[in-house]
Amino acid sequence: MSSSGAGEEGAAAPQGPLPVEHRKGANGLDKVVLREARRISAEVYLYGGHVTSWKDEHGEELLFVSNKAIFKPPKAIRGGIPICFPQFSNFGQLEAHGFARNKIWSVDTDPPPFPVPISSRAYIDLILKPTDEDLKIWPHSFEYRLRVALGPGGDLMLTSRIRNTNADGKPFSFTFAYHTYFSISDISEIRVEGLETLDYLDNLQDRARFTEQGDAIVFESELDRIYLGTPSKIAIIDHEKKRTFVVRKGGLPDAVVWNPWDKKAKAMADFGDDEYKRMVCVEAAAIEKAITLKPGEEWTGKLELSAVPSSYYSGQLDPDRVIQDSVVPEDSVS
Repeated sequence: MSSSGAGEEGAAAPQGPLPVEHRKGANGLDKVVLREARRISAEVYLYGGHVTSWKDEHGEELLFVSNKAIFKPPKAIRGGIPICFPQFSNFGQLEAHGFARNKIWSVDTDPPPFPVPISSRAYIDLILKPTDEDLKIWPHSFEYRLRVALGPGGDLMLTSRIRNTNADGKPFSFTFAYHTYFSISDISEIRVEGLETLDYLDNLQDRARFTEQGDAIVFESELDRIYLGTPSKIAIIDHEKKRTFVVRKGGLPDAVVWNPWDKKAKAMADFGDDEYKRMVCVEAAAIEKAITLKPGEEWTGKLELSAVPSSYYSGQLDPDRVIQDSVVPEDSVS
């Protein structure tokens, strides 16, 4: 077991759980448990750099992981927050959604300093570098550093820093997504707000481009869209639970909204037939325009998730107020 400095201050050892604890998870895979005050926690598997749990102060799970998820390499874990890198989709010889989500990451014991110091001890730094096998299918050298942190108030924060370490002087390009599965009461009770009037690519129609016409996204059938030029905040409103997830993001201009519905759910071996009712994916992403890095350049993509006890009709959180300060002005949208 290890922790980030627990018990260093004062003569008495702390009486509560360690803020960072290394444990064994499903099938003996290594994982890290992060804990904050009260009962707030998160779990990160080194396999995939994959967040599989995020619990609030009541101990309630906020992320969805399928009961049929296969915690066995090389199969990616179904649910939580898979990391899609170096591609989102299934083009070319790379596997669908890239290889980062089914590689064993290492604990980064000496990460370069972050621009902003963290106010919590409940965080872990991970690092992924390409293997010889990776270089055969994607011939680019990189360092991918990932910090997963729990804020004192329970927010879950993921920061990705990807650096081009090619020695041959060549740039590389990639697409990316935090493929976040949220746990919800029922898909029929969900509204996603903040993407109104935006253009999107419909993955169910060969990425044909449309403009969102609704005042919110609601779910009545399979939905798989890439919204473009999205604001830095998006709200996911769960009427039945009277809870709103707030997605904040940086460096990630796109947002994927996905629910497989019944037919596709039944076709997935690692997903329960009816589990589509209890999950929705809203993913901070960079897909339409690939990110290109020259050797030595670094890209940063940030995701911050909050869960607010409210709903669109409670008056406690007006979704318009949640997102109005970050909506892109019409004249700046290309």
